[in-house]
Amino acid sequence: MQIQISKRMSKPDFQGEFVDAMLKAATAPDLISFGGGLPNPISFPVEDIEAAVNKVLQENGVQALQYSSTAGYGPLRSFIAKRYARFGVTLSADDIIITNGSQQALDMLSAVLVDPGDEVLVERPSYLAALQTFHLYDPEVLTVGLTESGADCDELEELLKHHSPKFFYAIPNFQNPTGLTYSKEVRERVATLVASTNMLMVEDNPYGELRFRGEGGESFGRYLGEQCCMLGTFSKTVSPGMRIGWIACPNRALMEKLLGYKQVMDLHTNIFCQMVLAQYLQDNDLDAHMTKIKNLYQHQADVMMDCIARYMPEGVRYTKPEGGMFIWATMPDGLSAVEVQNEAVKRGVLVTAGDPFYEKDRGVATMRLNYSNCTDEKIEQGIQILAQVIRDLLQARQG
Repeated sequence: MQIQISKRMSKPDFQGEFVDAMLKAATAPDLISFGGGLPNPISFPVEDIEAAVNKVLQENGVQALQYSSTAGYGPLRSFIAKRYARFGVTLSADDIIITNGSQQALDMLSAVLVDPGDEVLVERPSYLAALQTFHLYDPEVLTVGLTESGADCDELEELLKHHSPKFFYAIPNFQNPTGLTYSKEVRERVATLVASTNMLMVEDNPYGELRFRGEGGESFGRYLGEQCCMLGTFSKTVSPGMRIGWIACPNRALMEKLLGYKQVMDLHTNIFCQMVLAQYLQDNDLDAHMTKIKNLYQHQADVMMDCIARYMPEGVRYTKPEGGMFIWATMPDGLSAVEVQNEAVKRGVLVTAGDPFYEKDRGVATMRLNYSNCTDEKIEQGIQILAQVIRDLLQARQG
């Protein structure tokens, strides 16, 4: 018997194939990995979470083990809504839907907004798992390039003269994969351009709390109100394993459709984890916890940038992030990042070539380096190996 798979799941998925290959490579023993986007496990508040688990079971065990509401646990939604004030946005708990990580939020928005053939707009490059999700709904994926200050506004303005995307998906703070952040001027101009259309702004902000230098980071929600959906997650601040993310949606009509779709999908996100997380946030100072993480990541980012400056051959360029988890490196003389990646993994270093972060571009010279999940020693060792790989490939090309 041959099972008939849906057309949706039968399509080639370059991003998925690439990620699968990377994950398999990551299982190799003694591999130095700059390839993922994992938080540093030394930042996980294990003892505090244990105390929250015990407290929830002792005081609200029956509620924690029962079915719950689709929108999510009220105290947790209230906490999230209040925290948006630091990004210049006023929200209430009614504007928040708790999701299974921000990945589910991407799927929910796609299912509710996108019909086959519709246009959607993303940054170039963009988060590869978002591209995977959007592709499931058969849209025409448009892209707008990035500058050091964020989206290329001139390119965006010209694109919107000829296209009508359903939404613009952007990661304005410490973007994945580039680590770049939108300037205030770019945010304001992008908001003005979006406001002149019927396009929804989808702001993904998993790294916004991870700013370790500089200032800024106002949400597009401040400028666009109901025309902006804001996605967030506790995966980068507390625990990725709990799978707690959210959609902040002040648009009532869209909120109703999102809730209806989520109810069909899973009824509700794990209520036990929601209550444990809410208890942890009530009993502990999240800002103090975040200060520890930001100090750690600033140190690791500085170590990696220092090693790149010391060991890499001339012509390697790289972004200098003010937060988040990533550095975006560009190889000299158009050297293929996939070629570098394939050779580096043979020598015990995993990096992520830039290709799967692009909708169409292939053979690119860019790669993503993650600094958050390695010791200082591993960072230095890994960058030295990577630098030698690049030198060897350049020499082979010349000779």
